[in-house]
Amino acid sequence: MNPIFGALKTTVFTEMSALALQHRAVNLGQGFPDSEGPQDVREAAARAIFDGPNQYPPMQGLPALRQTIAVHYARFHGLELDWRTETLVTAGATEAISAAILALVAPGDEVVMLQPLYDSYLPMVRLAGGAPRFITLKPPHWDLSDEALSVIGPQTRLVILNSPLNPGAVVYSREQLARLAALCIQHDVTVISDEVWEHVVFGGLVHTPLIAMPGMRERTVKIGSAGKIFSLTGWKVGWTCAAPHLTAAIAKAHQFLTFTVAPGTQAAVAYGLGKDDAYFEDMRAGYARSRDRLAAGLKAEGFAVLPSQGTYFLNIDLPASGIALDDRTFCLRAVQEAGVAAIPVSAFYEQAPVTAIARLCFAKKDETLDAGIERLARARRLFS
Repeated sequence: MNPIFGALKTTVFTEMSALALQHRAVNLGQGFPDSEGPQDVREAAARAIFDGPNQYPPMQGLPALRQTIAVHYARFHGLELDWRTETLVTAGATEAISAAILALVAPGDEVVMLQPLYDSYLPMVRLAGGAPRFITLKPPHWDLSDEALSVIGPQTRLVILNSPLNPGAVVYSREQLARLAALCIQHDVTVISDEVWEHVVFGGLVHTPLIAMPGMRERTVKIGSAGKIFSLTGWKVGWTCAAPHLTAAIAKAHQFLTFTVAPGTQAAVAYGLGKDDAYFEDMRAGYARSRDRLAAGLKAEGFAVLPSQGTYFLNIDLPASGIALDDRTFCLRAVQEAGVAAIPVSAFYEQAPVTAIARLCFAKKDETLDAGIERLARARRLFS
């Protein structure tokens, strides 16, 4: 077996979800909604499947979807993209990330990643032969401070950014992104900007795509996800937006990973990206309401809840909540003894975090959230 994958443990998401099933626990761990997504988008997929075509679509994606991606980002972010040369449809954002890393990282290249980090980044960097380095972010604000960003230097070839940040649930400001952009320009660094949560932001905050920052247009790969925008995580439709030379390189890797993506779901995503502003506003409002319900319930039970500016997630600070356990121990005991599953944020670090934080997913029905609050309160009483 390839030692890069042979050395990997089962992901914490698989582990906690299996334990949740075994113990009939409320699962606030794995990050997917318990709804089925917008009915009109699903109906568009059904029509496309029945009407066809159902054979191989173009390797770079259906023209209708690629055109709509360009229009969508012109509408929401003022980006001007040439859909023919600057867009690529992938089998989910994870494949987009993998294809971009394999295309852009040569053996020995220094790759800087934020930690906490999405768990696919590091194995793919190692598979490409890259030399990983880490910007360690600290709760509760997970700031892109000058000190944190000082890791980027003359040897850095690639940075992988996640904004909005999972699991930190922070939406980076234009000022913080400007610090990162300045260093990337100074050291001639390319950035893979994982922006799958771009539409799931709250409190009047606005997502700023790194590719729109001055000097970043030619050196940024922007990654998006229909699964996150439409709560259709099982569809696995993602995309990249990047300058022609970057898109051409990524397409070469993509053609030997998945080659293409099911045409029916592509057609439906093209329909969905053209929905009016009310869809996006209502989607955010619904998730904000669920976030507030979970946060208020947890605070009433004595938990210290960290701010959640975006994503489906909020975090609880265990020591500040009176729980003297590391996050992995807490999460294992909570699912086994209190019947509720959460994710230890330490699992998102290659090195141990500064404090013990547990991540909860609030993209759930009210009754699920209420049951989760009740069982987390039980856990706090048991473990305090």
